Amino acid sequence: MNMTPLDKWIANKINIPGRLDLKRLHEYQLEKLRETLTNVKKNSRFYRKHLAEINPSDIRDMADITRLPLTTPDDIASDPEGFLCVSPREVGRIVTLGTSGTTGMPKRVFFTNEDQEVTMDFFHHGMMTMTDEHDIVMIFMPGGTEGSVGDLLKRGLARFGCKSIVYGPIKDNTHALDMIVKEKITCMVGIPAQILSIARMSENSNYRISLKSVLLSADYVPLSAASVIKKAWGATLYEHYGMTEMGLGGGVACDAGEGYHLRESDLLFEVIDPVSAFQVQEGEYGEVVFSTLTRQGMPLIRYRTGDRARFLVDKCPCGTLLRRLDRITGRFAEPLMLADGNILSITQLDEILCKEPSILTYGAELQTVNGRDCLRIIVKPASGPSDPEALIRRIKMELPSLFKEEGLILYVEEGDVDYFTTGTLKRKILDSRL
Repeated sequence: MNMTPLDKWIANKINIPGRLDLKRLHEYQLEKLRETLTNVKKNSRFYRKHLAEINPSDIRDMADITRLPLTTPDDIASDPEGFLCVSPREVGRIVTLGTSGTTGMPKRVFFTNEDQEVTMDFFHHGMMTMTDEHDIVMIFMPGGTEGSVGDLLKRGLARFGCKSIVYGPIKDNTHALDMIVKEKITCMVGIPAQILSIARMSENSNYRISLKSVLLSADYVPLSAASVIKKAWGATLYEHYGMTEMGLGGGVACDAGEGYHLRESDLLFEVIDPVSAFQVQEGEYGEVVFSTLTRQGMPLIRYRTGDRARFLVDKCPCGTLLRRLDRITGRFAEPLMLADGNILSITQLDEILCKEPSILTYGAELQTVNGRDCLRIIVKPASGPSDPEALIRRIKMELPSLFKEEGLILYVEEGDVDYFTTGTLKRKILDSRL
């Protein structure tokens, strides 16, 4: 098993000769955080007020970080320009994101060309985990414009001589599979729901595809989906964790496949109790929070991701000293409260439906019918007709507490499901209750 290439990359970035030293890494992170705090207090309209009571020199150790107030997605949506620390003419790319926050307004995230270079550097070294100069990588991510994730990924791969093709998000499964065969693809990068869909179609057809590796990114990965994808192509599966606000890249799994090794030279991660905002103990689940350490255009301090995860306490089998963030298990805003007090989430449905070979993909909506909560699931069959009644029995068997007398009503039917996404909007149950 190879050690994650991020170990040597981070050591070089922070000027540590040889192997990574955690004490030196933490000192570097604290120094960069103090520099960032000084920068945003001077140049960011939002942080000048938000951090008015904070003296950067008082942040002397990791425990002091909790003295800093959190930043939320609503803060960005309310005043994105207030976060800028450079002049508008220095902004190289602006990304507009939908939000599930309380404001309902979209978020705008700004990057300088230098910010994008840092991301490209991470993609360069992170992708060396699963590819080399002999591979051909199909990128099923947005890449039509300069600075988009697919464009940066392609340019990062080229730095170590790896050929890649930016296909974009999948709209036509058959065409995507045809291109994989035609271009002799050995590795692919894509959005979990879309990769699962073509894996399922590949299994139920005459395609003969064998892949070296698959990288899933941009959304939570159901365990049941991961097993289907690995079985379909015999590929080693890797997961990437990131979001636009992080600068697209946050962390990537190594060959061990046991959590994400993080981009710790550019980002400082915490896991906090989402209610108290205090850091949880290592190994405990909480909300992932990060601070940018090298961002120029739009630095962020203790930004709340809404993602649920934990730090793994054991040393990684690959041999690195870098921390590992366990796989994301969902989002704190994702579960829906039902009228009877039970909780329903997309992750519960994923683990049941993603392993059903008869289903290509599905959508779910929570409605009100005769004064009761009703879950309506639309399934797109993989090949031939599905069996909605069998699916209803399976769901009720797996989630019995939801379907007690006067509990949740369940309908399952076949239909066309629009699962196209650019990856910036996470999959969820649509709540249309009155």
